[in-house]
Amino acid sequence: MVNLKSILFVIGLVLSKIALFMYIPTLVAFLTGTAGFLEFGQSVILTHLAAFACLSLGRTASFKMNVRDMFLITTLVWTIASAFAALPFVFINHISFTDAYFETMSGITTTGSTVLSGLDDMAPSILLWRSTLQWLGGVGFIVMGVAILPMLNVGGMRLFQTESSDWSDKSAPRTKNVAKNIVAVYLSLTAMCFIGYLFTGMSAFEAINHAFTTLSTGGYSTSDGSMNHFSNSAHWVGTFFMFAGGLPFLLFIQALRKKDGKLLWRDAQVRGFIHLVLLTSAIVALWLVYHNHYSVMDAIRVSLFNIISVITTTGFGLEDFTAWGSLPVIVFVFVMMAGACSGSTSGGIKIFRFQIAAALLKKQMMKLIHPSGIFVQRYNHRPVNDDIVRSVVAFGLTFFITIIVIAALLSILGLDPITSLSGAVTAVANVGPGMGEVIGPTGNFASLPDAAKWILSMGMLMGRLEILTVLVLFFPAFWKN
Repeated sequence: MVNLKSILFVIGLVLSKIALFMYIPTLVAFLTGTAGFLEFGQSVILTHLAAFACLSLGRTASFKMNVRDMFLITTLVWTIASAFAALPFVFINHISFTDAYFETMSGITTTGSTVLSGLDDMAPSILLWRSTLQWLGGVGFIVMGVAILPMLNVGGMRLFQTESSDWSDKSAPRTKNVAKNIVAVYLSLTAMCFIGYLFTGMSAFEAINHAFTTLSTGGYSTSDGSMNHFSNSAHWVGTFFMFAGGLPFLLFIQALRKKDGKLLWRDAQVRGFIHLVLLTSAIVALWLVYHNHYSVMDAIRVSLFNIISVITTTGFGLEDFTAWGSLPVIVFVFVMMAGACSGSTSGGIKIFRFQIAAALLKKQMMKLIHPSGIFVQRYNHRPVNDDIVRSVVAFGLTFFITIIVIAALLSILGLDPITSLSGAVTAVANVGPGMGEVIGPTGNFASLPDAAKWILSMGMLMGRLEILTVLVLFFPAFWKN
């Protein structure tokens, strides 16, 4: 049986924090005299009431949480929090709850797909709320990725198990300390990104919004033109901090603690990430120079920005890369699914899974050459056990099956093949824009039918929670004692 009271209590805590963060755009609306004060006030009251009800019903003398509860609560927290965080969009933008939930799920999973347009003239309060959702979702996923998913052995994440992954009473202080360090690094990088954007000519409001959505690798902007609206120097700042958001935050902490920046380079996943970014950016830049007649500097800037935006699943728009030709599109489709590093804010498959798969392939080839040989598969100089390999293989299989199923469902609803397939990929990989005229870098998801938006919302949730965390809930064996 699940510990219902403990689950309700945790949901109540999360909703109370969502309500507290709603005070910020409420205050912005009040101080600027723009739309949103009353609407955010209503949202705050409703969210506080729901939080109070959950906390009251869930209060218990003995707080218990087992592995089954952790699977359930991980999914429930993201779905329920999104429902209440969607209220301001309904009250202010006067859109349907379906559109509001899609926008919120896209924000809180740091996907970046949107149904809204007219951002340049939108109320500051709602623009700030969109950015805040992505910022919260980013730090929330980092903590979940280093403290919860390794414990659940989801998709090979046990490879990154640390002291913070142990939720026993003895290790609770360590868990809290790791979480505090992650938040401190996240805040520091956000502040640095904000200052960097200020120096590029952005206003303070534009800079804080884009700092939130850059570090979280979310991609929401304050303009319909996304990063096309800002200067070339802003593109370089965005490139640097999107890249930082794609790195493992635990390594940031270790490097700062030991005052050794080389710790990042020694990590196999970071090296793989850097090599992939440089290789794909060079391919695209050369293509732009020789086929699209870009200058060398413009080609480097645009290719680096777009590659890092897609591989970190940020989704900021800078030109329409689908119009560059066939080779860049193929490159972007690959990096769209690849993702950056585990323990970062990015989505996608993650670099370490490709590296483990490559090591497994090498081991199998060596076994063919030397059938009686004994070969130990290693990653970061540590042996990789069979449980991790099986978990990685299971994740890879379900990742592509999920994309195929979602694409099939979208096509049944009447969407064209490019929209269906790219929409499924961008949802599950948490990238943001898809491909084609409808949901490409210059379009949005507003015209899709409501059923498609709910399907894509579920895809975004599954992608953010590493798929298996959600999928296990649909197995009857999960609910048996």
